[in-house]
Amino acid sequence: MKKFNLIVFLGLISMLTLHTQAQTSSENYPKINGFIGIIHPLVTFSNSETTFNFKDYYSVGMPIGINLWKSEKIGFSFEIVPTIKTDSQVSKVSNILIHPGVLVRLKKGYTFAGRMAFETSGRYGFTPILAKVIKKYKDHNYYVSMPVPVRFGNNLETSVTIVFQVGIGF
Repeated sequence: MKKFNLIVFLGLISMLTLHTQAQTSSENYPKINGFIGIIHPLVTFSNSETTFNFKDYYSVGMPIGINLWKSEKIGFSFEIVPTIKTDSQVSKVSNILIHPGVLVRLKKGYTFAGRMAFETSGRYGFTPILAKVIKKYKDHNYYVSMPVPVRFGNNLETSVTIVFQVGIGF
């Protein structure tokens, strides 16, 4: 039964992919896009401290996601972000973020993403993101964004982080 479900799932994904590839220059909705990127947390603020990436450690994340655009203006997005943290003693995957959210296209090529955040570290919260495509091609684009994660939980203070992200959408 599991093999049958897997075959049906892969068949549906294949049909959606074929439909997306067969589109002409006019946009058809719903529309599916994927993306992958690199995030660099820059600075994290809490009531008791300010922590800078690149100082005592280096942390980097790799967001991988899919966007489902319902219309030209609104969509749903789901991403997973494994984070690697390295210091003078160890390098390891320190967290995996599950990050569903809503997408809203704004004027002048900007997109707002409002995401919920569920981390394997025990933290949770939300992440407002402002993104902009900086170079667009027929089958892919390059983008930059500024996520601002706000996190709670796991017996830690509330924190706000400023992050820089760059990636490719396809």
